[in-house]
Amino acid sequence: FRIELGEIEAKLVACDGVKDAVVLVRADETGEKRLVAYVIAQPQVTLSVAGLREQLSSTLSEYMVPAAFVMLSAFPLTLNGKVDRKALPAPDAEAYASQAYAAPQGEIEQLLAGMWAELLKVERVGRHDNFFELGGHSLLAMRLIERMRQVELSVDVRVLFSQPTLQALAAAVGGHREVVVPACAIVEGCERITPAMLPLAALSQEAIDRIVASVPGGARNVQEIYPLAPLQEGILYHHLTAKMGDPYVLQTLFGFDSRARLDDFAQALQGVVDRHDILRTSMVWENLDEPMQVVWRQARLSVDELDADSGTGDAVARLYERFDARHYRLDVRQAPMLRLAIAEDVANQRWVAMLLFHHMVLDHTGLEVLEREMQAQLLGKVHELGESVPYRNYVAQARLGVDQQAHEAFFREMLGDIDEPTLPFGLRDVQGDGNGVEEVKLAVETGLCRRLRAQARQLGISAASLMHLAWAQVLGRVSGRDDVVFGTVLLGRMQAGDGADRALGMFINTLPLRVSLAGQSVYAAVKATHKRLTGLLGHEHAPLALAQRCSGVVAPTPLFSSMLNYRHCGVEVTAQALTAWQGIESIGGEERTNYPVTLAVDDEGEGFSLVVQALVGTCARRIGEYVQTTLESLVTALEQAPDTPLQALASLPAAERQHLLETLNATAVDYPQGLTLHGLFEARVEACPDAVAVV
Repeated sequence: FRIELGEIEAKLVACDGVKDAVVLVRADETGEKRLVAYVIAQPQVTLSVAGLREQLSSTLSEYMVPAAFVMLSAFPLTLNGKVDRKALPAPDAEAYASQAYAAPQGEIEQLLAGMWAELLKVERVGRHDNFFELGGHSLLAMRLIERMRQVELSVDVRVLFSQPTLQALAAAVGGHREVVVPACAIVEGCERITPAMLPLAALSQEAIDRIVASVPGGARNVQEIYPLAPLQEGILYHHLTAKMGDPYVLQTLFGFDSRARLDDFAQALQGVVDRHDILRTSMVWENLDEPMQVVWRQARLSVDELDADSGTGDAVARLYERFDARHYRLDVRQAPMLRLAIAEDVANQRWVAMLLFHHMVLDHTGLEVLEREMQAQLLGKVHELGESVPYRNYVAQARLGVDQQAHEAFFREMLGDIDEPTLPFGLRDVQGDGNGVEEVKLAVETGLCRRLRAQARQLGISAASLMHLAWAQVLGRVSGRDDVVFGTVLLGRMQAGDGADRALGMFINTLPLRVSLAGQSVYAAVKATHKRLTGLLGHEHAPLALAQRCSGVVAPTPLFSSMLNYRHCGVEVTAQALTAWQGIESIGGEERTNYPVTLAVDDEGEGFSLVVQALVGTCARRIGEYVQTTLESLVTALEQAPDTPLQALASLPAAERQHLLETLNATAVDYPQGLTLHGLFEARVEACPDAVAVV
């Protein structure tokens, strides 16, 4: 199923104006392999890259259309008169032009083109250009959607992923209904809160009075009451059912060159708490039909200092021992759901602090926003920050946006005929508390990262789609299934309302993704995975419990027991950042989930890192190596033979494959050739007459 270069050459020669053509697979300076066509035009004919691409696209599959077209007046020849392929020149930038530049038309296209150019850092954008071919990805897509909202251009985010050209996106503007968020009616100084003041919550007066009584300061200290977002509900469930500790209490450790810098850090953090409602939020659930979150007007950050004489060992070890989330719990009924634990590290002449926070109030993107806001606080530039974005806006979008029937229809279509769970290594316990889990971080080889991104751009998709397909392939191998389902973490900010890109809170959501592995080529599987991920974006606020109910897997059996979290981790270090964080360093951190097997893919801008968490005994490193091997096989197939059956991809590393096929099968044993079996037995009896012969 390799690409037939001769077939492509024949189709090229049949194109209008082409006299002769040669096609080869060529690696550029980064190691990326691409199809390159060398073309000689007929006399008096001027060929264009766009024209040749358009003609070939009507007769060849997309993956067989060369990435570059080099126009030559003649081919270099060997002494034997044959084409000297080694002497063919490397293609330049013009040879890679996907199509002729067409200027944006109309006000909307021109406005969007300016946004694309700024976000993607390109000089100009044509109306036929592809967002992902120009280097776009999900995080940039979120920022684009937010910029469009700011100028009142509403659009269904799925259009950007399914038809990622400037022209298609502009045509879809206005076809999406934005949710109108009802205003909160609680005014500052309010003495009693009534049901009419809470447009997002359905609560009786009795229930409201009980909730208010649980807040220090009573009604005067209550800013808002509303239900939980989808993933918050799931996390609270795991918090309540954990036998000890809490898998969703996360830790980040910092070092300080002085107590004064630590105090600056704590003050900056308090400043961010004061600005953002989600950081002044507590949870209530007792005697309620559904859990609620309560926003306090004032909430003080708790700082716990370990006594220098308490316990043994160094300061960092004592912090980890005292606040290990395997046995330590945050009281989520009190705001804020974060605290600082500090200790003097005398041996290293510094102070250390552990920031403990509950995942119900912060996700990965939220942590980055928190860092930026703390930086402004440390620099004394809070005035440069815009108005904070209320978390209630997101809750309203999640609850008032896509209706339940639409969610159910989507997930029944995807999962309705799935009647068996996908359980890697047979692991089915998704109620874990993070105990007995090991973690390993592996860097993807630089050359493979470049090749993977090149294939994603060429296919007009995000690199995340390729990562999801590779993970699905690994899960298929370790679960014995050719139709797999696993949880994927969605950003949750695509349709979360104005300012979602700079808001704090728990926006992400975990939802099931189904990938069929049997009977598909690599190329078809990539496209199908990207299409299914795109469809999932329209339901990014659906509750996981709803999605699971739409499958044929009967509770309490889990639909899946593994998860993939694709996250962007590019950090830009500026002079301002160095000044703000002087004397403060990040030492490390820890995060866990309730799933027995998880893969986090850290997209670092150029490279990728794989973070695998798995129950001890399944070997997290081995799982990471399976993913790396699968990625290499997947990218090689896309480069050389996209029609390769997906199930033909290798997932076993060479060393493990050799161990399984050769080492374990090396059963030959040397024995004396001149003796019979009973003769060997007699010799053994004579040497050890008192040994037990048979048991």
